[in-house]
Amino acid sequence: MQSNREKIRRLMIAIDQIDEAYYKALRILGLKDNAFVLFYAIADGKTYSQKRLCEEWSVPRTTLNTIVQEYIEKGYIRLAATGHKEKEIVLTEAGKAFVEETLSPIFAAEEKAIEPLLHTALVEQMELFSKKIQIEMSQLKMKTAKKENHHD
Repeated sequence: MQSNREKIRRLMIAIDQIDEAYYKALRILGLKDNAFVLFYAIADGKTYSQKRLCEEWSVPRTTLNTIVQEYIEKGYIRLAATGHKEKEIVLTEAGKAFVEETLSPIFAAEEKAIEPLLHTALVEQMELFSKKIQIEMSQLKMKTAKKENHHD
């Protein structure tokens, strides 16, 4: 029987290989990583604040702001006032066409790759793992601080 350590190692290798597959695809498509995250996040046509995208996709605010400004200038997105301090990012018609042309091959590859797994609880399990690992990793700082205070 495999140890948990070995299973976790295999999972981490798989995650790294998934990241590498996206990295290679983005190079072929000529799209920067953070621009991909932006368009992937808003490809559903809904509006999102920069704050929400930063939180959900783990992109630094300054990095996202730079990408947003670049693609506003290209005419692919615009910022819409919502009455709140935060403005919402909205795809323009040119942006929708860009997403369709650029991301459709990625979406098709994802659909084909995940199709055999959709009848399993894979997605739900990964979401649960994500939440639990965030909690555990955030406690590392507290455990480290306790050790340092204990040694003083």
